[in-house]
Amino acid sequence: MRRSADGPPRPAPASFPFSSAHPSSPPLNDEDPKGDHVNDTDLPALAEAARSNLPDLLADLRRLVETETPSNDKELLDAGLDDIEVWLDQRLGAPSERVRRDGGAYGDVLEVLYPGDGDGEVLLLCHYDTVWPRGTILEWPVTVEGERFSGPGCFDMKAGIVQGVWAIRSLREQGARLPSIRFLFNGDEEIGSPASRPHIERAGRAADVTLVLEPSREGMVKTGRKGMGLFDVTVTGVESHAGLDPESGASAVHALAELVPRIVALAAPERGTTVNVGVIEGGTTRNVVAGSAACQVDVRIQDPAESTRVDEGLAALIPSDTRVKVEVTGEWNRPPMNPGPATEHAFGPAREVALELGEELGQISVGGASDANLVAALGRPVLDGLGAAGAGPHSRDEHVDVGRTPHQVALLAGLLARLADG
Repeated sequence: MRRSADGPPRPAPASFPFSSAHPSSPPLNDEDPKGDHVNDTDLPALAEAARSNLPDLLADLRRLVETETPSNDKELLDAGLDDIEVWLDQRLGAPSERVRRDGGAYGDVLEVLYPGDGDGEVLLLCHYDTVWPRGTILEWPVTVEGERFSGPGCFDMKAGIVQGVWAIRSLREQGARLPSIRFLFNGDEEIGSPASRPHIERAGRAADVTLVLEPSREGMVKTGRKGMGLFDVTVTGVESHAGLDPESGASAVHALAELVPRIVALAAPERGTTVNVGVIEGGTTRNVVAGSAACQVDVRIQDPAESTRVDEGLAALIPSDTRVKVEVTGEWNRPPMNPGPATEHAFGPAREVALELGEELGQISVGGASDANLVAALGRPVLDGLGAAGAGPHSRDEHVDVGRTPHQVALLAGLLARLADG
C-alpha cells in the first residue's frame, strides 16, 4: 500500500499491458558523480535519439490521450493519474520520492523526484487534466496522418508530459549529467488550479528553475502571459406578469442587458486588458418579467495595476432601475507573468541550446494564463511553452506536429543538461 499525503492509504495502481523497444530504464550516469565532470552533452545525438525513439514516444502519447482526464470528472482523473504513475515507473524507474496529495473534488497532485548527479533542482510542471468531457475519445479517436497527431488533449498538454519523460531518458542513454528533477502533475489547471496552487507555489519556491511543459507557440517559448480574473455578475429583479401587470416588475434580464456594454467597456486593449462576457442566462419564461439573470466574465490583464481599475468598474455596476440589485463575485485567479531578470535566467540557456541545435529560439507573450503565472509571481525563474509543437488547443483542430517533436525533446533535454552545470 502507498499512503497519500492527505488521505487514507491508496493501493498501488494496477499494472497495464505495455510493450516497448526500451522496457527498462537506463541508469543515471554514475561514472563521474558530482565532481569535476563537465557536461559535454552531444546535442545532435540527442536529436537523433529523439527521432529514433519517436514511435515509442507516440505510443506513449496515444496511451495518455486515450485515458481521458476531464477537469470535472474525479473518477477519470484518479484513474488517469494512476496510469501516469505506472507509466513513469516503466519509463524512468522508481523515483526517490513520491507524494500524492488528495485534491478533494479536483484531481490529485502527484510529485515525484528523480535525483541527479548535477547541480540544483529543476521543477517540471505539468497538468494532466483536459477540457474535453468524458466520451470525447469515442467520437474523436486518436489519428495519426502524416505529420499530424490528433486527439483530445494531445497538444494541451499530454504531449508535453511525454516529451519531458523522453528528454530524461535520452540524457540517461547518453550518460549525461542531470540536475535533480521534480515532476509536479496537477489535475485542475484548466479550471484555475484551485487545489494545486499551494503545492505549485511551494515547489516553485524550492526549485532553482521551473520549466512548464505547456505547448509552445509555433516553436517559441512563452516568457509572458496575461493575468486572469474570473467574475460572475448576478442581477436580481422583481417578477410580474408580462401582459397583465408589467409595470409591477423590474426585469433582471433588461438590467443585465444594460450592464453588459458597461462591463465590456472596461477593456483597455492599449494596456493589454481584455474583457469577455462568455455566458449569459436568466428569466423563467417569455411571459414573466425576469426575476434573475447572470453573466460570466473573463478579464485578462498585462499590467498588474489594471486589476484595481477593473475592480472599481465592476463595483460601480448600478442599473437605472433602482429596484434591481447587482452582486459581483469572483477573484483574480492568476497574476500577470511579465518578462524580467528571472525570465532571462531561464531563457538564456534555452536559447544557447537551440542555437547549437541549429535554430534561433523565439520568445512570445500570450493572452492565456497557466501555472507558470503562479511561479513567476514568486520572482522565481520560470520558462513556459517547452512542450509540444502543433496547434488548436481547446478546439477540434487540436494536434501535435510529429515532425517537430524530436527537436522539442532535444531542446528540453539539452536545457536540462545545461542546468545540471548550474
